[in-house]
Amino acid sequence: MACQACYPKGCLQLTPLLQQLIQSLRCLPGIGPKSAQRIAFQLLARNRDGAKMLATSLVQAMDNIGYCHSCRTFSETELCTYCSSTRRDKSIMCIVESPADQYAIEQTGYNGMYFILHGRLSPLDGIGPADIGMDLLRQRLHAEETVREIIVATNPTLEGEATAHYIAQIAKHRQISCSRIAHGVPLGGELESIDIGTLTHAFAGRGVIQDS
Repeated sequence: MACQACYPKGCLQLTPLLQQLIQSLRCLPGIGPKSAQRIAFQLLARNRDGAKMLATSLVQAMDNIGYCHSCRTFSETELCTYCSSTRRDKSIMCIVESPADQYAIEQTGYNGMYFILHGRLSPLDGIGPADIGMDLLRQRLHAEETVREIIVATNPTLEGEATAHYIAQIAKHRQISCSRIAHGVPLGGELESIDIGTLTHAFAGRGVIQDS
């Protein structure tokens, strides 16, 4: 790509390889032309060994990291460590949108099974049930009759809510209990700064105060 296409008139004339490096860095989330240029210059000027290590790690990861055949999280083996473990509760399945969400849930001490959607229903974007693995979810629930509860942990967006309702219908058809993680006022938050959507969820999910 020509330098002039990315930068203001009068900028440095970059070599073809340097232009390619900058353009490649722009595939990273949140990295625009200026940030990519700064990163490229920093790596070339001060950390070529680190850049080579990064390049090697990227190639190895892209070539060797696939998806778990059961839960669809990132894995280097046919079954991930979660699905192959004999210590996890196989009667509970938590469904999340991404491996990053799975990692967050794992930090809470949850010890059940997972299913990763890698997205959420979004008809406007052309993303339907098949695109987020709903057929595979049905197959797994049919094959694994030990699942007694599904916990839906999709994000509190319109698409996330639509996805949760779709999963609830699947669970109902299989006569499996289906729950949704609570969304509400964050710990330490003040009501006047909470958006109306979050506050509405908090009211809808209110519970009885237990005696100590």
